[in-house]
Parts: sequence; structure tokens; C-alpha cells
Amino acid sequence: MHHMIEVAIPSFRYEESDLERGYTVFKVEVLMSGRKHIVEKRYSEFHALHKKLKKSIKTPEMPSKHVRNWVPKVLEQRRHGLEAYLQAILNENEDLPKIFLDFLNIRHLPALPKVESCSSIDDCDYEEFSKLSHQPVLLFLRDPFILPTATDDSPNVVIEGVLHGIYYPYLQLR
Repeated sequence: MHHMIEVAIPSFRYEESDLERGYTVFKVEVLMSGRKHIVEKRYSEFHALHKKLKKSIKTPEMPSKHVRNWVPKVLEQRRHGLEAYLQAILNENEDLPKIFLDFLNIRHLPALPKVESCSSIDDCDYEEFSKLSHQPVLLFLRDPFILPTATDDSPNVVIEGVLHGIYYPYLQLR
């Protein structure tokens, strides 16, 4: 698997609606860098995604649109098919389209192992370098925005306390 992203569709539920016929919601679990989040999608949203993805990548087969929506066995097949669909896209595409990441509610792709070796812009091109995960550049031992001004003789006990609480753990590292 190229990506440090895993998807599964462990379950679905039937959503009753006053305005329209009830519909099924699929629970999509996204596991990324050890963190899990859940997005819930209807089949129609998968279908819309599929139509857009077809324009930019080779897409796997999508489970059939025309099924009776309320038969549990059919829904179970559909759940399995949609899960396989998402997994196939993850496995077969080095670069995942933004629309796919948005669908899974992924904002930041985890840095791939090869990228992490870029310790400076010279080692690799800038685009790879800019994908690196956040690294602290400056570590303030005190908050620069709320330091007392030179004319302020009495220390602000509240600010001192807060600063001490926030920054004290870092001071011990030195």
C-alpha cells in the first residue's frame, strides 16, 4: 500500500426521513497515521464521487446503482462493494485526487517515508519539502506577545503564572 491511509466501511444504518423515502448511510472509517475518524456517506455521494474521479483517474468498478435499497443482504453486498472500491483507489493511485481526499475528510496527507529524508530544500525539490509535517522553527521560552513592557515595574502575576505553566516543561529540556 502506498499510502498510510486505510479505509473500511464497518457498518451502515437506515435513516428515516419525513421529506423523502428513507435512505442508507454508510459509516466510513478512515485510519491515518494512527488516528481514526469517521465520515458518513450515502450511496448517492459515492456515486457523485465516482463520476468526478472517472475524469482524472482509472476507477475500479462501482457497486450497482440499481438495487432495492432496503434488503439487508443487498445492503451488505453494497457495503462490501463500496469498501472494496475505496480500497482499490487507495492501492492503485500514487497521487490521490483532492476530491477523493475531501470525500474522506482528509486535509493533510501524512508525509511519505521518502519525503521525510528531505532535511533541507537542497536535498529534494521544494514541493516535496513543503509537504513535510510541521516542525517547530522557533521555541519561545516566554510568550513574546505578552511580555511586560519596560515601564511596567510590577510583574503581572497572572501572566507569569500562565507563562510558567505553558513553558516550564520545555525549560527542563535544556
